Amino acid sequence: MDREMRGEVRLRYSGFILFLSRLISVGTGLLFVLIVTRNISPDEFGLFGNLGDTLGYFTLAATIVPFWTTRFSARKHPGTSRTGLIANLFLSAIFSLLYLSLLSTIITMLKIGEAYRIVYAFLTFQIIEAYAISELEAILLAEQPHSMGFGFLIYEASKVAAAFFLIMELRLGLLGAVCSVIFAYTVQIAFYLKLAAHNLGDEIKWGYVKEWIKASPINLYNIAGQRLASFVLILLFVYGGELARAYYGAASTIATVISYSSFLAYALYPRLLSRSSPEDVSVSLRMVLMFTMPMTVGAIILSDSYLTILNPVYRDARLILLFLSMNNASSNLTYVFSSIVMGSEKLDAEGKIVFKGLVKSGFFLVYSLPFIQSAFMLPVTYFTLTTMVKGGIEAATAVSLIILIANTAILFVVYAIARKYIRFGIPWNSLTKYVFASTVMAVTLYLFPSPTRLTATLALTLLGAVVYFAVLSAIDRETRAIVRSAKRTLPSLFGTKTET
Repeated sequence: MDREMRGEVRLRYSGFILFLSRLISVGTGLLFVLIVTRNISPDEFGLFGNLGDTLGYFTLAATIVPFWTTRFSARKHPGTSRTGLIANLFLSAIFSLLYLSLLSTIITMLKIGEAYRIVYAFLTFQIIEAYAISELEAILLAEQPHSMGFGFLIYEASKVAAAFFLIMELRLGLLGAVCSVIFAYTVQIAFYLKLAAHNLGDEIKWGYVKEWIKASPINLYNIAGQRLASFVLILLFVYGGELARAYYGAASTIATVISYSSFLAYALYPRLLSRSSPEDVSVSLRMVLMFTMPMTVGAIILSDSYLTILNPVYRDARLILLFLSMNNASSNLTYVFSSIVMGSEKLDAEGKIVFKGLVKSGFFLVYSLPFIQSAFMLPVTYFTLTTMVKGGIEAATAVSLIILIANTAILFVVYAIARKYIRFGIPWNSLTKYVFASTVMAVTLYLFPSPTRLTATLALTLLGAVVYFAVLSAIDRETRAIVRSAKRTLPSLFGTKTET
């Protein structure tokens, strides 16, 4: 097998491990959400979503050092891993102290009751964990990206076990949900440290930190754009209320599963850091589209059932789920195109970064897009929530539609930028087959009444998957090869081998 074929197999192997781990975790993730939604009120579930939104503003710098760690590690610069971990833990301490100093202001500004002060205080631990995990995953991404699939499964299993004990046994409610996440991240960090230990013994290279700091404005620019765009959810919480955020959160819980398809292309970025290959891009696109298409259609057709098993109160969020499903499908392709730009950029290939070059790079082009999104989303969202909608369901529906429109427009822009780096084509022939198989699946699912019980919903979901792949395997030779590859990959998820 030649070098390119070996690269393609590694690309698919890493993608399948990450994707299949996410699919397996759907069960544990659903179980966790069920434990939470069945034991706290919708208003508290809205607060749970807001906790995540708030956390995001204090993990702003969590990806700056990891971004460069992956790039330096993939290009074999010694001492990168240990240097990056120490630097990121130092940043976590700074932002944890900043969060604690602003805690009272945050609670007052968001009009949160004093009874929840302790819950928000516990976010401090998550801030530290977020920085640690971000750096450890960056280290692993450079040489063994599939290992993050195992780490995610460990996180999910630990979270459910902790939630069962803290929420159902000790009746800690919202605090129990937060502590469950903290415990699960701790276990995940321990696992990552074991895998990355052989990379952490090298000498610290403070010269790398100097280069990363010099280049950090471009990362901060990216982070600022992302946070600005995500402020739309803060507007939803403030002007739409806790219930609107809960409706959005419930629909997002289901739609997020579609985004797991993007992990099939997760290894594309580190692959492109070492060599440019249009074939790798083509493989990644086909893999992502093959799973994104049926998952999007399935989420829409079975939306009533999925929302009902979360909690019958969320059944009215069907239109929200439709918009968010389409949005996540669009985001999957945006992720692939962004990976092409980031992986193909050679600005830092020699371990030296020239700031003037950053402004002319693909980084700057891609990182400018969230500001364009925000220029549309924020004023439109504010106007809509304050003048046009009434009630939580209308507010959440309007915001999900606004997000879909903005992200779809960005998809076409990122595609145009990516084409300047690698001349690749859209696999229209394969896409046509995926659409046909998804249509047959949709008709089959539509013939059955919408189930309201968990077991019946899962059974119908499995039937849809079987129909889709049966049809696709009959008309697409590559699908048959991928199914065989998946069969070889599955044992890795239940064994102990983690080598590439």
